Amino acid sequence: MTAVFLILFSWGMVAAKSRRQAISLAAAGAVAVMLISPPRVLAQGSLVGAIQAVLNVIHGVIKTSLNSINAVRSAISQFYQLTVWPQQLISQARSLITQTIGRYRSQLASIFNLNLKSASLPATQRLETVIRDAQTGDFGTLASNYSAVYGPLPTATTASPATRTLTDMDDALAEDTLKTLKESDDADNLTLGTADQIENAASQAAPGSAPFLTAASMAAAIESQALTQKLLAAELREEAAHLAHRNALRKQAAAFASQVSGSIQNSLQPQQ
Repeated sequence: MTAVFLILFSWGMVAAKSRRQAISLAAAGAVAVMLISPPRVLAQGSLVGAIQAVLNVIHGVIKTSLNSINAVRSAISQFYQLTVWPQQLISQARSLITQTIGRYRSQLASIFNLNLKSASLPATQRLETVIRDAQTGDFGTLASNYSAVYGPLPTATTASPATRTLTDMDDALAEDTLKTLKESDDADNLTLGTADQIENAASQAAPGSAPFLTAASMAAAIESQALTQKLLAAELREEAAHLAHRNALRKQAAAFASQVSGSIQNSLQPQQ
């Protein structure tokens, strides 16, 4: 019984993960010895001997095992710090990122925040302000300010149906492109904020987290490319509308020429 108890007790001491757990287990073993041993048979000297045997095991085999485990842990820690994730190189990389942020972030922010407004009249100033505010919740204000600068749609009594149609389409595409620009400016602000967060995280990144930061950077780059493609699509729509407008004018000119030719031919016909 004593041998089985010592074996189980020794296994528990080896499995202990800290010095506090080992001491607690030793105390519990001593108490167990006192409770399990029959008081009528086991004399005080035998009890002291059993406790001493337990202490000898703790200071002997178990202590040697714990020392070996600590040596292995120390070797693994040094391997990671010196070979897998060199602490010196990591510190140098963090310092370089911090220096780069301090050198360029404020300058880039000043470029993005340049005041480019150039309008001088009240109506055009209001339109320019709403165009450059990078907001997407004031499209109604954009439409009213646009109409105040470029004029409303002609009425049916002041312009032909073809002219009103072309004018309405040109205004619609112009406002659509301006709205797209406002959306792009809003998304650009979010992208710049994301870039700042990635830079800050890189300056404090833990070893092994570089792939996650790289993935976040690639996602931000893809979003930026998507915004660029959206702006190119808006430009292509404007160019297509411009071509359509010129073709519509040619068609109108051809129709007018046909009407004039018909009128001339009718006037040249002999009168009955």
